[in-house]
Amino acid sequence: MSEKELKLNPDEFELECTTVWAFPRRGNWATHTSDWRGNWSPEVARNLILRYSKEKDHLLDCMIGGGTTAIEAKILNRHITCIDVNEEALERTRKSLEFEVDNKAKQRVVKCDARDMGFIKDNEIDFVLTHPPYADIIKYSKGKIKEDLSGIHDIDTFVDEIEKVAKELFRVLKKGKYCAILMGDTRRNKMYQPLAFKVMERFLKVGFVLKEDIIKRQFNCKATGFWVTKSKESNFLLIMHEHLFVFQKIN
Repeated sequence: MSEKELKLNPDEFELECTTVWAFPRRGNWATHTSDWRGNWSPEVARNLILRYSKEKDHLLDCMIGGGTTAIEAKILNRHITCIDVNEEALERTRKSLEFEVDNKAKQRVVKCDARDMGFIKDNEIDFVLTHPPYADIIKYSKGKIKEDLSGIHDIDTFVDEIEKVAKELFRVLKKGKYCAILMGDTRRNKMYQPLAFKVMERFLKVGFVLKEDIIKRQFNCKATGFWVTKSKESNFLLIMHEHLFVFQKIN
């Protein structure tokens, strides 16, 4: 498909300037679709890429999922390495990149466990941005892939594995550069589980410092019908936000 046949940018876009982000619409430009469950909004990826990288930088999304980050990186003239353990996600990403742009940005799509990215050199990456699973809220491989972090139910075990990812991201990222992670919370037995803050602690533990904690409002969770009734009957609030952490590698 030629550039003339494909709209490559949103009709309206303004760079976010506060710590609360809300994107009620889903991206309708390029090859973006909303049918990969749990994918992040193209506006999130675009804001992050424009704020924390420059053209021709080398980006990394180590859990590429539906390919949103790859599409935006290609449009915005950033090279990107796309990683996932799920072949369906990788094939979807490759398919999403089948459009033409007027730049020479390169895309590398690799099946790999984010806990061991040995093919990436130390200090090779200019910017990391990724949207990991929130433990097993969405089971992307339904237990068929042992390396899939979305198959882990126990929160402490999940966070232990995320720490391994954080160590690898710290290794491959250049000094002074940024790493953005979108993470949500959950409930277990009606009690709030601060999954995002547990993940944040592990990134700090491996050496990152926290530059921003952005609250992203969720719009794809409908507070109607069954869950509204359950909320009132059992006296718990529906979680309608996520945390978008932006870390920096200082040392």
